[in-house]
Amino acid sequence: MYAEERQKVILERARRDGRVDVTGLATEFDVTYETVRRDLTALERHGVLRRVHGGAIPVERLGFEPALNVRDSVLTEEKERIAKAALAELPEEGAVLFDAGSTTGRLAEQLPSDRELTVVTNSLSIALTLAPRTNVNLMLLGGRLRTRTQATVDAWALRSLAESYVDVAFMAANGVSVERGLTTPDPAEAEVKRAMIASARRCVLLADHTKVGNDHFARFAVVEDLDTIITDTGLATGLAEELEAAGPRVQVV
Repeated sequence: MYAEERQKVILERARRDGRVDVTGLATEFDVTYETVRRDLTALERHGVLRRVHGGAIPVERLGFEPALNVRDSVLTEEKERIAKAALAELPEEGAVLFDAGSTTGRLAEQLPSDRELTVVTNSLSIALTLAPRTNVNLMLLGGRLRTRTQATVDAWALRSLAESYVDVAFMAANGVSVERGLTTPDPAEAEVKRAMIASARRCVLLADHTKVGNDHFARFAVVEDLDTIITDTGLATGLAEELEAAGPRVQVV
């Protein structure tokens, strides 16, 4: 088994069981302890595991929220495919909303220049991406800036959203499941995300396969609130059908 394949299995095991230990993995894969430690270090550098004594824990179980630049460096090919597929959900004209996130950020980078759009966002990084675009009427939500995610939150953002109505909201989430809905680690961001969904005619979730089946502290929506979920081919067998049974169309790219 190649290192990349082994690391994928280790990550899946950690997310399923909440923890992996060096001894058990070395026995299972018939490799040395040092090989397992190198695998865990590689996964930690990708921002998906945190090393602990004797093993590792998935970051979502620690309540740890990777910074935007860390998340943006993980699963880059999958996020590019998701963003490209999301272009088909854009209206020819009108208003759209981009939630703060690494995949929504890639959609902003690919936004076509041949249509006039009003873009509402709470993401400072997305706003900086779109600021030079002459075809975009950019509306940046105010509020307290969370440096970890580059997202504005709290009362100023909520007041603006309460007075806005967009054609499509392109949403991000740290976790999504039929049982627990759409979740994120921070309650303030969850509150803004909830208001975003309420302000939109249609909601499209952009989520790579590692988000599906995971859950975090703060829930901001149920799967039934979504019109479309766009994810990637790493999705486990049966999960797309499970999500679709709850209401939204699921597109795997």
